Amino acid sequence: MTHILAIDQGTTSSRAIVFDGAMKPCGSAQEEFPQHFPQSGWVEHDPADLWASTAATCRAAIEKCGNPRIEAIGITNQRETVVVWDRKTGKPVHNAIVWQDRRTADFCRELEAAGHADMITARTGLLVDPYFSATKLKWILDHVDGARDRAQAGDLAFGTVDSWLIWNLTGGAVHATDATNAARTMLYDIHKGRWSQTICGLFDIPMAMLPEVKDCAADFGTTRPDLFGRPIPITGVAGDQQAATVGQACFEPGMMKSTYGTGCFALLNTGDKPVASTQRLLTTIAYQLDGKPTYALEGSIFIAGAVVQWLRDGLKIIRDAKETQPLAERADPGQQVILVPAFTGLGAPYWSPDSRGAIYGLTRNSGPAELARAALESVGFQTRDLLEAMKADWEPKGETALRVDGGMSASDYAMQFLSDILGAPVDRPKVLETTALGAAWLAGQGPGIYPDMAGFAKDWALDRSFAPSMEDEDRAARYDAWRRAVKATMSL
Repeated sequence: MTHILAIDQGTTSSRAIVFDGAMKPCGSAQEEFPQHFPQSGWVEHDPADLWASTAATCRAAIEKCGNPRIEAIGITNQRETVVVWDRKTGKPVHNAIVWQDRRTADFCRELEAAGHADMITARTGLLVDPYFSATKLKWILDHVDGARDRAQAGDLAFGTVDSWLIWNLTGGAVHATDATNAARTMLYDIHKGRWSQTICGLFDIPMAMLPEVKDCAADFGTTRPDLFGRPIPITGVAGDQQAATVGQACFEPGMMKSTYGTGCFALLNTGDKPVASTQRLLTTIAYQLDGKPTYALEGSIFIAGAVVQWLRDGLKIIRDAKETQPLAERADPGQQVILVPAFTGLGAPYWSPDSRGAIYGLTRNSGPAELARAALESVGFQTRDLLEAMKADWEPKGETALRVDGGMSASDYAMQFLSDILGAPVDRPKVLETTALGAAWLAGQGPGIYPDMAGFAKDWALDRSFAPSMEDEDRAARYDAWRRAVKATMSL
């Protein structure tokens, strides 16, 4: 039977999943790697860790599946994270600067003060924010000795994590990315489908260091023979949230998905025309096939699953993420503790990079249970913020249920509260690993291994649908309290 290997390189771990010819997972492996925090608000990865953990999990997943013949590889990855490396040696010139990193906040404010923000948004669909790749890349060129001269000489390559993996998988033969990852760099014109010479000039970024941009389903080269015993074609690439959109079969305008990983990312398919947001959402490429982009509105929440990691690693009130739900269920219903998890600033629709986390409503009796409940509920509140903004920008025809995935979507408590605070149904699929599934489908549908778009959408299977049970008055009061908490946090 034909098999596809999906690489899912995330913010805190690398994963690999082998899917069989029926798109069912048959073997997987996951490996965490260190996070580096050189200063407050700075987040880095060692690019060697990203590659080593990816290679190790690929081999482990293939072995767990019984060493089947892998016909193709699909890649999905944490977006916006920046790697710069030497073309000859393949050695990075600096640690990868992670999407969560806020070190370029001052420069972003300078860009806005100089009047460049509207031009950048018009071309890229993005807001000027440290979140995106461009200012991180500029920072490396400005702060690493000799980096700018080497880049101008053509000796350095830039890439998001997908490009870094492709480079290593192919032994340096291919320097490429896909349209969805390019669209997150703040250097790519999503309307013209090419790197923006104007923006690269503004940031003093040599265009020679940028990767070639391809469709999500395309030829990204073949792997080095020594990695997996023989060369394997790489035929699918998409940023993690776009891959999840594909994996959730959100192929029709008005369909929406929300992925709950380290952060939370909601995408609303708007079809073949980009919608300019008036609510500080992002206009982005959902996927691109046969040279034709499909666009989406996106809202990005920086802290979702990471708030549970904070309960575990920071407060140490749980030892495993699975303990969060039973702990939250024991919380005192008479207390209304609100946690605004702005640990690395607030994302959409606020875009407040300098905000920091805050807790409201504490009493003498507040304890681990109330904090656990507040942590889970913070994700629902933030998703409501995104949905309200999306509806103000572009109202879909009819009611579309929200399709959810990612680690936190396994929590019945979190998903029920999400449905309650949205006042809308929430659908959870049988396959929660939709990010990897999307990458696998992209890799497999081009060569004809997997069904076409219509066939894939037909096979999407529901695990459970959550319906709202909260009274309208209670919902309104709870959300109003959240909005007041956010406003107070932003004023600190």
